[in-house]
Amino acid sequence: MTNYAKTNIGNEGRVELHEALSLTGAEISINTLPAGANVPFVHSHKTNEEVYGILSGKGKVIIDGEEITLAAGDWIRISPSAKRQFFAAEDAGISFVCVQTKENSLEKFTANDAVVY
Repeated sequence: MTNYAKTNIGNEGRVELHEALSLTGAEISINTLPAGANVPFVHSHKTNEEVYGILSGKGKVIIDGEEITLAAGDWIRISPSAKRQFFAAEDAGISFVCVQTKENSLEKFTANDAVVY
């Protein structure tokens, strides 16, 4: 049995990695919006927080009515109940990774969970 999973993604607009990597503790997606495009819905979650990392491009997210500009290198955490929608800038697309986990579920961080050999 292998203790790892590996996948390669192409240029798809959205890739969810839970099936490809057999994830059991997080949902991770890679997302790309072309210039002027947006996620076509507003959403929130019941129990999962989301962390978004902007990989390239620029745009904005509207969270509970507040507009926040985004650019490559930005990271943002959004609480489950917050209503959110992402938009690419009119003159540039945006690519981002989204990590979704159950809020308050992490019991140990790297230094406390690592086993060094």
